[in-house]
Amino acid sequence: MFTVCVFAQASDSIPPKTTKVFLEHTNTLSYDKEVNADAQVLVGDVCFRHDSSYMYCDSAYFFESTNSLEAFSNVRMEQGDTLFVYGDYLFYNGNTEIAYLRDNVRMENGQVTLFTDSLNYERIPDIGYYFEGGMIVDSLNQLSSFYGQYSPATKLAVFNDSVRLENPQFTLYSDTLHYNTMSKIATILGPSVIVSDSGTIYSSLGWYDTVNNTSLLLDNSQVVSGDRILTGDSIAYNREIGFGEVFGNMSLQDTIKKITLEGQYGYYNETTGYAFATDSARMLEYSQGDTLYLHADTLQMATIDSVYREIKAYYGVRFYRTDMQGVCDSMQFNTRDSVLYMYNDPILWNEQYQIYGDTILIYMNDSTIDYAHVRQFAFAVQYVDSSYYNQLKGNDLKACFEGQAVRQIDVAGNAESIFYPLESDGAMVGMNQTQSGFITIWVKDNKLERLKLTPASQGTLTPIPDLKPDQKTLKDFYWFDYIRPKNKDDIYQVVKRKVNEAPRRNNKFVH
Repeated sequence: MFTVCVFAQASDSIPPKTTKVFLEHTNTLSYDKEVNADAQVLVGDVCFRHDSSYMYCDSAYFFESTNSLEAFSNVRMEQGDTLFVYGDYLFYNGNTEIAYLRDNVRMENGQVTLFTDSLNYERIPDIGYYFEGGMIVDSLNQLSSFYGQYSPATKLAVFNDSVRLENPQFTLYSDTLHYNTMSKIATILGPSVIVSDSGTIYSSLGWYDTVNNTSLLLDNSQVVSGDRILTGDSIAYNREIGFGEVFGNMSLQDTIKKITLEGQYGYYNETTGYAFATDSARMLEYSQGDTLYLHADTLQMATIDSVYREIKAYYGVRFYRTDMQGVCDSMQFNTRDSVLYMYNDPILWNEQYQIYGDTILIYMNDSTIDYAHVRQFAFAVQYVDSSYYNQLKGNDLKACFEGQAVRQIDVAGNAESIFYPLESDGAMVGMNQTQSGFITIWVKDNKLERLKLTPASQGTLTPIPDLKPDQKTLKDFYWFDYIRPKNKDDIYQVVKRKVNEAPRRNNKFVH
């Protein structure tokens, strides 16, 4: 026994079934053979019907053989009780069900009105489109473009070329835009700019809810608010409250203070001026032809007023600039007083100098270091060679800078020092060790120029051959060069102190 299966397949080549266009009413009917032997000339209260559509005009030519018509003056096309199209001229083809309307064209669909001088309306897909400029207006927005199309059934509009969306609160300029007249959501599909009193948005992909003033901006979009530029792979932005949340490659640039926050996640509040960045977070501060690169687990920036900013960094702080490098657990920088506060196990490096202690305050002058202040416990080390280090230790230390190098160091309270004086030929004389209430040293070209003890006291000089290993350093001496950031990319490295180099706080070791 044989079984035969037959599959029926629809073919796109089969034309849709056509229906006739009927003349419903006219005041007069005649024939004009000069126009067309088949042309019926209709004048006065002319009405046609094609399926459920009605067409009205003052006068018309009706071509029964081709199932088409031309309508003139006060043209009106009605489809049900939801779609009304007006114009000065209409050509309608009943076989293709396409209406060609020209001059003073207006399409009304509920609260949506389309204006143009050239509109083609295709009844089967229920789409009207213009191609020589037009405008669509609804209850909230006005949209114009060179090309546009609108579907009364889906309430979707498409705009291309010189697109402009005008809203009471902003104006959107675009190359390609889709718009839903029900939800009032504009979908951005080409280079676009949104301008408002609060700022400007640049995007080429995303959507904007014009009712709730919320948006999702993709493809490295930008939100510009005053002197701040927020950029990211995707930005969830609420214009009503001025809040932007960024996912992927966040960048918040302060063009006035020349500060940039970066991270893989973050957010910014335009109203309060508060910014947050985490996940590979980095701060860049541009000044004097140099840049400070700073990394921490979490970065925050707050606006004190219209001019000043406060930046905070938490956990695993590492920063690099050509004239200074540093690490600490947390840090704060205030642009008002230009002081950088380093907390919890801070270490600061400048050329051959290393400074560490309980808390370090770096005072900036026009973005260059003026002086560093180490409070409570303080230790300064200068590298001489791999075996010998000049050292200063005390309760309080101030290191003053000249240019980008240390010029003077003042140590107060239980001041101790170890120095290795050099002969003119660079030979090491011995180890000079002192103790006093106060010590001041002056440095020139990274060499000890002068030392002052207050009150005056005598130091001891031990020849190099007589030195024992435990005499070479003061108590609490460490050389943390392995922790020091080497370049702007090294700030992301996680480097922990060695177990025997326990941090010291408030003159007590913390284990």
